[in-house]
Amino acid sequence: MPKYIMWGSYCENVIEKRAPYRQAHLEGLAKQKEKGILIACGPTKDLTKIFAIYEAEDEATVRRLVEADPYWQNGIWTEYDVKEWNQVF
Repeated sequence: MPKYIMWGSYCENVIEKRAPYRQAHLEGLAKQKEKGILIACGPTKDLTKIFAIYEAEDEATVRRLVEADPYWQNGIWTEYDVKEWNQVF
C-alpha cells in the first residue's frame, strides 16, 4: 500500500487554541494508528509545523482524514499538503 507524508502549519497561540479540541484530536489519531493507517504524527519542536506519515489506499483517503480532524475543522491546522512518499530505507 502506498505511503504519504503530510506537512502542515499550526495557528498562532496553538497551545491555548487547541485545548478544546485536543482530546477528540488525539482519540481520532489513536484510531487511525490502531487501523494501521497512521504510521507517525507530531509537531515540530517549535510548534509551527505538523508532520505525519500515512499508509493508505490513495491521497484522497489521507485528505479525508486530515479534513475530518478537529484541528483542521477548527483552524488549529491552517494549511497542509500531502505527497506520496517513496520510502527507500
